[in-house]
Amino acid sequence: MTGRLRLAVPNKGRLVEPTVKLLRDAGLVFEEHDRALVARVQNLDLDILFIRTNDVIEFVGDGVADLGVTGVDLLAETGAELPRIRELGYGRCRLAAAAPNDSPIRVIADLAGLRVATAHPNTTRRFFAEQRLEVDVIPISGAVEVAPRLGLAEAVVDLVSTGSTLVMNGLRPIGDVLASEAVLVANPTAHRQRADELDAIDTMLSSVIAARDRKYLMLNAPATTLPELERLLPALESPTVIPLAHAGMIAIHSVVGADEVWSLLPRLKAAGASGILVLPIEKIVP
Repeated sequence: MTGRLRLAVPNKGRLVEPTVKLLRDAGLVFEEHDRALVARVQNLDLDILFIRTNDVIEFVGDGVADLGVTGVDLLAETGAELPRIRELGYGRCRLAAAAPNDSPIRVIADLAGLRVATAHPNTTRRFFAEQRLEVDVIPISGAVEVAPRLGLAEAVVDLVSTGSTLVMNGLRPIGDVLASEAVLVANPTAHRQRADELDAIDTMLSSVIAARDRKYLMLNAPATTLPELERLLPALESPTVIPLAHAGMIAIHSVVGADEVWSLLPRLKAAGASGILVLPIEKIVP
């Protein structure tokens, strides 16, 4: 196996925009065209294949592509055993069971003996088998939410992101079947024979993913406050401490969680910090 690597990504749907953004944020330079199947990366031996969402797993499994971006839900439905290289942190949703608002069904166990419509029949059957519940799974493609209203089933199992579609169709969730998000998968042969090249791409992507959840924090403070500030400041290893020109003053640099920043700032100021800067991080390579 030689030549340029191939990465298969969806050409339509909810994963397209965040996938392209991740690739560009990782530094890959390529031109994207609506009707182009292949985008040649200019600064890496990599071609990006834009294909139907349902074809990504098949392309990777057959070796047409070395890597692919797909959803956990699709992997579970196809039963494909592909090496999972990385969870990508977007496209999060869940496969949930739902019933009509006016139904007596309240929990998963209430579905025993009933009909459940879904576009994910394999995953649904496995789930109920594991729960030791006998249900009649009705495969349906598209418009799953209307199945109870049409009399096709008493409940549904469908992908849920915000839950607004369920609400609009008079349904309420009663339990989760599977949690899903976008993942990077590999062809098994490429995973063995081109491990170094795949690791390099994984490092590029993971460095961006890691940076998205962190902020770079810079502040000045009296040296005497260092023990208290160190206690407040989580970091990848430990904060960087730099003496300043004025005697007894130091600068502290640290990496903190993005969701911790606003609760952390008042405590830092109370401990003596000043001149605080909060900066975005482009990439983090452990």
